[in-house]
Amino acid sequence: MADIADGGQVEVKGSGSKPYILKNTGGVYSCSCPAWRNQSVAIERRTCKHLRQVRGDEAENARVGASDAGATAKPARNVRPRSSASTGSDAGTVTAPPLLLAHSWENDVDLSGWWMSEKLDGVRAYWDGKQFFSRQGNPFFAPDWFTAKLPDFPLDGELFGGRKKFQRTVSVVRRQDRSDDWKELAFVIFDAPGLDAPFEERIAHVRQFVEDVAPPYAEWLPHEPCQGVDHLRRELARVEGLGGEGLMLRQPGSRYEAGRSHTLLKVKSFKDDEARVVGHVGGAGKHKGRLGALEVELRDGTRFSVGTGLSDKEREQPPAVGTIITFRYQELSNDGVPRFPSYVGVRIDAAPFEPVARRKRA
Repeated sequence: MADIADGGQVEVKGSGSKPYILKNTGGVYSCSCPAWRNQSVAIERRTCKHLRQVRGDEAENARVGASDAGATAKPARNVRPRSSASTGSDAGTVTAPPLLLAHSWENDVDLSGWWMSEKLDGVRAYWDGKQFFSRQGNPFFAPDWFTAKLPDFPLDGELFGGRKKFQRTVSVVRRQDRSDDWKELAFVIFDAPGLDAPFEERIAHVRQFVEDVAPPYAEWLPHEPCQGVDHLRRELARVEGLGGEGLMLRQPGSRYEAGRSHTLLKVKSFKDDEARVVGHVGGAGKHKGRLGALEVELRDGTRFSVGTGLSDKEREQPPAVGTIITFRYQELSNDGVPRFPSYVGVRIDAAPFEPVARRKRA
């Protein structure tokens, strides 16, 4: 059957007077129909009867992983921890890999002797020995040449396109056509989860593997001992001055454990959070006729607008309602509203959420 060209769109007749618009944006397919818009799954994993009508069931099943040829929109899948490196899962269940997650650094914690590295502004990726998976357990469709020479044991790392290129990295890894755009990325490895050993042995194992095997698109992330708070702040200023996101600190001798741990700390000058897009605010002045700001909602129901940090292209084609975005801010107001929020990009590895309560818009 016919496909939709990258960057193109087609119209199909809907139930009302207006047709539905189907698009292909970088290998991510969308439809303007309510059935597509209202699904609580990542946008690259949504489908509908109109997309199946144009592309065919076989192409859509291959793209979103549906097993039944007549499937249309599906509800959100349950996410449970991945118990091993296996990619197998129960029907209708996405298994999330057992990743080590960080806490934020508090000033009263002495980090002297901890292992310090740059916090990469990319997309977290878990290599299970066969395929890449996101934090939520969704597969990344990397080309075979990108994964060439990667091992049959698990690796934890980041798909990284360079500093200040987060959104471009996201647009590449969310593609499902295994395109040559992956040549812009590297898999930067910072741990070996399957090795039951202290961190120093795990990172040495990663370094040795990369140097001996030389996978073409993989590299290991260097670490250095932190010499104290002054050293930490100098390095943080250097990294942020280069456009980096911040620093990560690992406790000496620590083991790899699934879940959030105080053995791994992140250090940044700014705060960040995730929010769900609930609306689009039209622009004025130079932005007239396109997006002025995103109306977003936090998990606690707090609503506010994010109008800075958006590129011209993002204002022309803003993130769809229901999309999870990342934003940065300076602090929270007394009412719990982020002050001076700035858009960072679409978050493809975040679980969809419904607010626990609805609060006033700021």
